[in-house]
Amino acid sequence: MLRRSLPWLVLLASAVLEAVWATALGLSDGFSRPVPTLVFAVTATLSMLGLGWAIRTIPLGSAYAVWVGIGAALTVGWAMATGVEPFSVLKVVFIAGIVGCAAGLKALPAERDQPAAEPAHR
Repeated sequence: MLRRSLPWLVLLASAVLEAVWATALGLSDGFSRPVPTLVFAVTATLSMLGLGWAIRTIPLGSAYAVWVGIGAALTVGWAMATGVEPFSVLKVVFIAGIVGCAAGLKALPAERDQPAAEPAHR
């Protein structure tokens, strides 16, 4: 069970890191502030590494949709919670929709392993 869940847990952690690096990017003031710039660089690297590892098991389209959807939802949620972005009930409803769609991708039944398509050579 853990073996099948681990890629999804790594993907979720990578999505959280995406929200951290996106927030740090905004705080870096064009990479002129050292601490947010360092946080951005470290978390962006870790987030990409996690996404890259997760897509070894999870189909790329689904993994990317979950990664960017959860990351974006957390980024907007954090911005609203900290007052950087105005709160809106409609925003919360739409963000919940994004999260729900990402959860739906995980809830789909696992597809049988299929051999990777070989690239066409000419």
